[in-house]
Amino acid sequence: LILGMIWIIILRFTIEDISEEGLSAMDGLLLWCQRKTAPYKEVSVQNFSYSWQSGLAFCALIHRHRPDLLDYHALDKEDMRGNTALAFDVAERHLGIPKLLDVEDVCDVNKPDERSVMTYVAQYFHAFSSLSKAETAGRRLGKFADVMQSVFDLQHDYEVRVGQLIAAVHAKQEEWRRARFEPVYAGARAHSDAFNEYKAGTKRAWTNEKLELDTLLGNIQTKRVTYNLAPFVPKPGLAPRDLEAAWNELAASEARHRKAINQYIRESRDLLQRKYGAEANGIQAALNAISNELAALSGGLDDQLDTVNGLITRARPLSAALRRLAELELQCSRANIDEHDYTVYSVGDLEYDSGMMMKALEKKARFIENQSVVRNMTNLTPAQLEEFDATFRYFDRDGTNVLNDVEFRAALDSLGHLFSDNEFAALYDQLSCGSEYISFEVYIRFMVELTEDQTTPEQLLQSFSVIAGDKEHVTEADLRMSELSPPSIAYLVRAMPRSELSANGYDYLAYLRGVFQR
Repeated sequence: LILGMIWIIILRFTIEDISEEGLSAMDGLLLWCQRKTAPYKEVSVQNFSYSWQSGLAFCALIHRHRPDLLDYHALDKEDMRGNTALAFDVAERHLGIPKLLDVEDVCDVNKPDERSVMTYVAQYFHAFSSLSKAETAGRRLGKFADVMQSVFDLQHDYEVRVGQLIAAVHAKQEEWRRARFEPVYAGARAHSDAFNEYKAGTKRAWTNEKLELDTLLGNIQTKRVTYNLAPFVPKPGLAPRDLEAAWNELAASEARHRKAINQYIRESRDLLQRKYGAEANGIQAALNAISNELAALSGGLDDQLDTVNGLITRARPLSAALRRLAELELQCSRANIDEHDYTVYSVGDLEYDSGMMMKALEKKARFIENQSVVRNMTNLTPAQLEEFDATFRYFDRDGTNVLNDVEFRAALDSLGHLFSDNEFAALYDQLSCGSEYISFEVYIRFMVELTEDQTTPEQLLQSFSVIAGDKEHVTEADLRMSELSPPSIAYLVRAMPRSELSANGYDYLAYLRGVFQR
């Protein structure tokens, strides 16, 4: 009777509150044991008597909930007493479960007492249930802490990135406000290139960042709603409206900066055209003035030469002006200026006109110098002098006012003065004095000496030889073939002795010896 009452008390306060899937206390406790020991193949809990005799069921319950207290897999599965004793000791020492049973009560009897085993196993249930509740509470708190930490991290990331984006936007606006423009196209173009690079690079990165921040804020608010948290309110100055205001200010600043750049580009292009026009017009005016003075040249040869040399001195600096103009044209090309509003003269036009003007001046100077040389050559007719001068200028192809040996010989040949190679070589060495060229003065003096009508024996002998065709006698027919007048022919026929070499010939050599010996 007493034992029955004790069991009722134990059942009432220890076992009866156990419930597993709506089963009775005993069945619920058995089901709990079966589920907890299911992973252990050596354990098969079917009741509260024989199933516990190996001690492995007790060890399995402990290992399932507290694997740190014993190593189930290291147990000797055949040591029933050792396994049972180990489980009882660990349960008492670490779980606070008193030893309601002795090892002998389980291992040394044919059938362990079901109520005693059930009462002891119920202690395991309550101990591990309390542990599970603590773990559940800890897990819930940990999950909440993790959620709050992740939300905090997202909110902190949002505020930091918004602050950085707004600060970068303000810095760029300040940079544009401080920008200083000069009406120089290269500088204005550099500002334009920098702005285009900003639009293609920095602005796109900012746009992407703003979209990501909008998405991040939406994710934060969604996450807070999911966990029934109050909506996120960013710090002052970091709210969406603050970012939107900064973004709108940036758009307005971009428009102002682009407009300022375009204005300075237009001004710099106009200034560049004005500079080009002033330089080009100045060069053309200088060329016109020189051309007019050259056309109005008058006075003596010496005065004219001084005037032309002065014009050459004035024309030489135009090459530097043309270089400046070419640099301005290059700048205009870089500025996409194809047509000029302030001049009609191109670099090519002015270079051509300047080159032609310089050639004309140099040619005029050489002409005056040559005229100075021939002005005292009174023994030649103007037609002869003009022929000699024209021949010299024709073969002076490079305009240097000198002739080399090939040019000089061609000039002589064109005038009808033919020399053998040896004769010409000796003549050229004599006239050039060993140099590679002969000047106009040397040329004209030689031509005067060659063609001037003088009464020297040498010139008369050469003239007779030419008329006679290099024979030592001349015939009356030879004389008629020359440009001699009939009276002159009649005189020479009477004065010259007959030649011993030809019946109808006259000995002009004897005639000349006789004339000049007397």
